[in-house]
Amino acid sequence: MSFDIVIAGGGFGGFYAARTLERALPRHSARVKLVNDANFMLYTPLLPGAAGATLDPRHVIVPLRSQLHQTDLVIGRVTGCDPATRTVAACRIDGKEIELKYDQLIVALGSVSRTLPIPGLAEHATGFKSLSDATALRNRVLSCLDIAESLEDSLARREYLTFVFVGAGYAGVEGLAELQDFAAEVIHLYPRCHAEGMRWLLVEAREQIMPEIPGALAHFAARELRSRGIELRLKTTLSQITQTGATLSGDEVIPARTVVWTAGVRPAPVVSRLGLPLDSSGRIRVDATMRVLGHPQVWAIGDCAAVPDPSRRGQSCPPTAQHAIRQGRRVAHNVVASHGRGRPQPFRYRTRGMVADLGQRQAVAITMGVRWRGLPAWLIARTYHLLLMPGWGRRLRLLIDWNIALLFGRDASSPGRLGSPTALEGEELVSNP
Repeated sequence: MSFDIVIAGGGFGGFYAARTLERALPRHSARVKLVNDANFMLYTPLLPGAAGATLDPRHVIVPLRSQLHQTDLVIGRVTGCDPATRTVAACRIDGKEIELKYDQLIVALGSVSRTLPIPGLAEHATGFKSLSDATALRNRVLSCLDIAESLEDSLARREYLTFVFVGAGYAGVEGLAELQDFAAEVIHLYPRCHAEGMRWLLVEAREQIMPEIPGALAHFAARELRSRGIELRLKTTLSQITQTGATLSGDEVIPARTVVWTAGVRPAPVVSRLGLPLDSSGRIRVDATMRVLGHPQVWAIGDCAAVPDPSRRGQSCPPTAQHAIRQGRRVAHNVVASHGRGRPQPFRYRTRGMVADLGQRQAVAITMGVRWRGLPAWLIARTYHLLLMPGWGRRLRLLIDWNIALLFGRDASSPGRLGSPTALEGEELVSNP
């Protein structure tokens, strides 16, 4: 007898859950529906490459329809859930509200940027979580250079040539490194800006950048960034942002037109409206098999779930792609097992390594306990992402982009935000940095 499986979210966890279900389930034994707000999966670790113009933004996404052949895709937003009636509420891309019945539900709704009540943060800071964020940041850097080049006043020019990143996790370090590398490569096209010089700052509240990695590798990464003139402000917090500057702890004012916020993530807001038990951080409480506590037909994975970490007693798995991928595969097999094809198994994956690209052919990496730094780590990082990208066609696109950037440099044009149309009157809407 056929049963219905609904997957809420098409990130790493949801995508790999759907793909594994297609392979593990006998044909026509179940109907799998995946609800996602876009018809692609974003390969988030490659966002810095899209922002830094080493990769075409279209090549860091995976079209869901080309990879999932037996899954029904519903493009829209999950808006709620009723576990009592086993229904998921969603708003389709055309605005129509629908309800999806399920026998098994996998929640993989991911995360959004974690914000704090800092004056001016929402109005003047830029996030770094989506493809639009990456392309907007690249355009913003180029727009700031264009504006600075046209200014006569050196003090006014400095505001546009200063870039502040807040949060020194993977996203902050890799994003700043790639954008700074990109700007350093194209600044010779702007004589005044080249003579003035740029200023890049990385602000972190803790004592170490990338606290998830061993201290020796973090120190290497810090030295590498400082060697390029990037200022690291450790044990420093952001207290206010205005249109023309950022105020740091100690009342230091940094004149800057660009502030990028990368200080952590939190579960997607809709998670709190699903009627499921949450922990103190707002993530869904699950057992070791990723089944939601008190709801035997509901499972949760990825950034929105507090999956017990087998390598750290009493703690949850970190919000990384490598964990979400393995959780997606494991939960798919557990869903199949719950319908009489075995017994659900606990999530046992332990972190095997990490990679962090620092730009300029430098990186840090850990593989099977071996620590790497510099050029070897950079080659490992690119190989890792190449192998992890689904589909040979997508992998080939990455290889071509990387080699073109190595041989011919990066494109210094600002094509505008993806998907932003020109007004019918003929005037293109341009936001002023």
